[in-house]
Amino acid sequence: MTLTLQQRIQQFYDASSGLWEQIWGEHMHHGYYGATGSDRKDRRQAQIDLIEQLLTWSGVQQAEQILDVGCGIGGSSLYLAEKFNASVTGITLSPVQANRAIERASAAGLQARTTFLVADALAMPFPDEAFDFVWSLESGEHMPDKHQFMQECYRVLKPGGIFVMATWCHRPTDPPDVPLTPDEQQHLEKIYQVYCLPYVISLPEYATIAHTLGFHSLQTADWSTAVAPFWNVVIDSALTPIALVGLLRSGWTTIQAALSLRLMQQGYQRGLIRFGLLRGVK
Repeated sequence: MTLTLQQRIQQFYDASSGLWEQIWGEHMHHGYYGATGSDRKDRRQAQIDLIEQLLTWSGVQQAEQILDVGCGIGGSSLYLAEKFNASVTGITLSPVQANRAIERASAAGLQARTTFLVADALAMPFPDEAFDFVWSLESGEHMPDKHQFMQECYRVLKPGGIFVMATWCHRPTDPPDVPLTPDEQQHLEKIYQVYCLPYVISLPEYATIAHTLGFHSLQTADWSTAVAPFWNVVIDSALTPIALVGLLRSGWTTIQAALSLRLMQQGYQRGLIRFGLLRGVK
């Protein structure tokens, strides 16, 4: 039986999240290594710095009702709940991740202010205008319909609410840039297969969608240089004895992802993979 994309994503994160937490901790996203990518810092600190830099860049200084789309095991959700003394709802396709996020919230004493659900970001189980801040950190690349994903984020935002996303993109392809070459497309296809991605788009394409949906005060930024060193650190950590044992226990999909880490490293090096940011107001 052929698995659907949703099932593949769920199984990928069900299988790999425990090992990631063991090796890396609760934050399942890139780290920030300074604007030039030259800062040397603890890998977990770099991930926290990414959250803080995103908040500073987007101008978000307070929020009461937050939605974390693609919450993982609750890293950003719990960080934002504590930072803003806010109520945070996180959604993921992975029951393993949702259950672990609930456990971590309880351990942190934040269970009263956090909710974690298994839900589809393309059809969110929330009423219109439910949140004043929607946060999506490295989940857009998994969405099979980018327009529907952003439309849902817009729908659940209150008027005046802020949407912030950071996502994997490919390089711009609109003039004066040139279309993707066959070699670049092949490189991307390999990444899609390993990380359960339907496709990625360019940051200008995301901006066009946001504008079409009615977001205003749009900001975009390319932080590829600032986050690219992350993959060097991940590769190094994957070669440790504890990681190698964990990989063997996690199964083939996780092993395959580890063996393919250099695809992302090389994607950044050749300028094909980009780390795109978008901020919009409803």
